[in-house]
Amino acid sequence: MARQALILVEATRTNGPLYVQAAQRLGLHPITLSADPARYDYLAAESIETIRVDTDNLDALIHECSLLGATYDIAGITSATEPFYATVGKLCRHFDLPGPNPVSIQRCCDKFTQRQLLAQAGVPIP
Repeated sequence: MARQALILVEATRTNGPLYVQAAQRLGLHPITLSADPARYDYLAAESIETIRVDTDNLDALIHECSLLGATYDIAGITSATEPFYATVGKLCRHFDLPGPNPVSIQRCCDKFTQRQLLAQAGVPIP
């Protein structure tokens, strides 16, 4: 049986290490996909597997995750940073993993769209 991995799309200097530690506590191998892994000094310090990839390019992310899937059993895909939540949802759907609905995430993260939807639903907004 292949080793289980948790794929992390980008990170933050504060929350990223917490995601890595949680994955390790669960017996998962954390792998971070990042456009610039050097931004996260804890990755090298803790010898966390990282892959440099254009994280704004969904096809590139799918390609890298597919390659990882040949070696690992991908247990999940997540991110510690809001701009990538919708991308994570798309990746989870592509790989048939549980994850957020990307359309809902996009609507929630776009404050203008969020206000429009709330107003249409009759929810008072500031």
